[in-house]
Amino acid sequence: MTDSVKSMLPVDVERALLVGRVWRAGAGPSVVVLRQGQIIDISAHAATMAELLERADALDIARHAPGDALGTLAELLANAKAKAEAKAKAKADTDSSRLLAPSDLQAIKACGVTFAVSLLERVIEEQAKGDPARAGELRAAMQECIGDDLSAIKPGSPAADKLKQDLTARGLWSPYMEVGIGPDAEVFTKSQPMSAVGFGAEVGLHPDSKWNNPEPEIVLAVNSRGEVRGASLGNDVNLRDIEGRSALLLGKAKDNNASCAIGPFIRLFDAYFTIDTIRNAEVSMLIEGADDDFHLAGASRMREISRDPLDLVSQVCGKHHQYPDGFMLFLGTMFSPIKDRDAAGAGFTHHLGDRVSISTPSLGTLVNEVQRSDQVPPWTFGVRALFENLARRGLPRMTQ
Repeated sequence: MTDSVKSMLPVDVERALLVGRVWRAGAGPSVVVLRQGQIIDISAHAATMAELLERADALDIARHAPGDALGTLAELLANAKAKAEAKAKAKADTDSSRLLAPSDLQAIKACGVTFAVSLLERVIEEQAKGDPARAGELRAAMQECIGDDLSAIKPGSPAADKLKQDLTARGLWSPYMEVGIGPDAEVFTKSQPMSAVGFGAEVGLHPDSKWNNPEPEIVLAVNSRGEVRGASLGNDVNLRDIEGRSALLLGKAKDNNASCAIGPFIRLFDAYFTIDTIRNAEVSMLIEGADDDFHLAGASRMREISRDPLDLVSQVCGKHHQYPDGFMLFLGTMFSPIKDRDAAGAGFTHHLGDRVSISTPSLGTLVNEVQRSDQVPPWTFGVRALFENLARRGLPRMTQ
């Protein structure tokens, strides 16, 4: 494997069970597994990723099920790059094989304000009313008042309730504080089924936004029974100015064309990769500017999350709410970039062309480039198109 392919895969790739989705030229979306560097189409055994995660024998399918060999991962990436370059020159559509986001029918949910640092930054966003120049001043005032280490506060505990009363008395309480240290987590719909983009695709910023950032997160793959079957990496693209104007603008701030990236693969849970791996993971991110040589690195340590990942899953689904096709759950981030980029005191915001790399050793690396959501390829292939495609190909219907 080339160094670039090695970097996108887990450090223990030889024992990792990696499943994903590939767009096959001339066919359509296909469920695949990576075995010894080879991409194997296993759609004949599970036509959708949602079905595979429902199956009790998902691990056996990933390990042993026969299927069409599509070549190496390196060949797939090289072919996709060549076709994209040809398309850009000819300005014509091409039916090229490429990696897709590894989810399909699942709902795409996200938890916000699960880390102390992101909690403070959300309060600052709200107080700044979308003005990044005001953020530094507010950040200093907030940290002087309550500090920046809330990780020891258990949400919903008596200590958290006392802090809530103190902050309310000081005029600093907000909806973000409520979900950050209150009993109920923030859970929202990040994006729609079939709308996430995968490794190598462009991620989109709403053209109205002038203050924004990536959010590197671990994403759990959960089936209809609430069982966590694996995990992936995700970029929950965040528009700080729009959400900062009002928490009720969360939909506009979060759910836009290509604003959700997941990949490169889902790693299935087994003896070598478990929920404890997630609890102890460190998620790193690197932002590289295309037009200004800007570099910014940061990390989220999952051990600092305020709510256990399985507690977050239980707040999403249960007797109160079912997901028949399962769901992908973004667990939140502590990475809120504040480094000045364009001017002193202006903080960080994306430039078009930024390259964002999100990585953790057990899952590999997700890489995307930043563009405007009205300039990336439009989302046209949804659930109805998927069903029509599977029917034409004679692939099996989902089993219960």
